Amino acid sequence: MNNNYIRDPEEITRRSFNIIEREINLEILPKNMRPIASRMIHTCGITELHNYIDFSKNAVSSGQQALSEGATIIVDVNMVTAGIDLSALPKNNNILCTLNDDRTRKISTNTKITRAMAAVDLWQPFLKNSIVVIGNAPTALFRLLEIIDTPNNTPALVIATPPGFVGASESKEALINDNRGIPFIAVRGRLGGSAMAVAALNALARGI
Repeated sequence: MNNNYIRDPEEITRRSFNIIEREINLEILPKNMRPIASRMIHTCGITELHNYIDFSKNAVSSGQQALSEGATIIVDVNMVTAGIDLSALPKNNNILCTLNDDRTRKISTNTKITRAMAAVDLWQPFLKNSIVVIGNAPTALFRLLEIIDTPNNTPALVIATPPGFVGASESKEALINDNRGIPFIAVRGRLGGSAMAVAALNALARGI
């Protein structure tokens, strides 16, 4: 085994971002999106990822304002919760995940929908001006778009990176093309995952 490897975490991080800066032209993105894209690339190692990242014009400003005003962060899975850098949150923002709520299981069983969809049904009282982070379940994103029906339950930002082969690309395209103007950051196509979603959120919070 070769023991000649870098052990200093700060040096590893510094070199990683130097490589990203050297190998990827992030100047094609707006200035306020570059740190977010860089963090997302860093977390997955996919240097082409910036070609798949899509976002609304007001995504960063809307998300950062909401966070600074104490917005609730609503997530689809506990993997997202686990990755959130609590020290970066400006207002000790509340984090809500209803996937394992007893009511979620009952709704899912009784209505024969996915547990991820049932969990979203419990978000409705908390949606207004929230930050919604969907990193895993395409059906959660589809359901979210179904239940947003008035300005009173519109999030300040939706971060959407659900991966997979069934519904993943389609759910994100539905968000991107939604004519209600919901602010979003999304990864197009089959690529995605909770790590990308939480990297975007953490970068957003650190930029405040």
